Amino acid sequence: MKLNPKHIEEVIELINQGPYFQLLNIDIQVLEEGHCHVEANIERKHMNCFGGMHGGVYESIMDTAAYWALYAEMPEDAGFITLDQNANLVRAVQEDTHVRCEGRVVKRGGSICICEAEMFDDQDRLLGIATSKIFVSPGLQPISAAIDSLDPARKLPPKFLPES
Repeated sequence: MKLNPKHIEEVIELINQGPYFQLLNIDIQVLEEGHCHVEANIERKHMNCFGGMHGGVYESIMDTAAYWALYAEMPEDAGFITLDQNANLVRAVQEDTHVRCEGRVVKRGGSICICEAEMFDDQDRLLGIATSKIFVSPGLQPISAAIDSLDPARKLPPKFLPES
């Protein structure tokens, strides 16, 4: 089945309005089959007491890219959650840095999927890499739950285009 570009456009608009994404300045730019591109502007609020970006911010950005890389490959009613994440933070990030993160699906299973994410700065230096184990189940966080939470009046177009 072919993805409906209008659905993906509206999903990106919807999830970028999420309170946690807004708190951390996370912005999903691209969402396609097996891939997600995330960007964030790092500000003072992201810093730990030593002046570097807090490890939880690294992991949140990488988890976002890994998690949403899976979305376009899944059935319309699928839901999923991150079970665990193994992250390696390889370079310090300072305030006023723009970061981008590329998430990709490594293995799509029936109930467990493995995704990866790599985060870079504007000089293309690797900042961190993470592997996420994601559990798939229809009752866990389907896109309808995001709609109910963020914009209950919204009606998304179908995720997939009709076969021709």
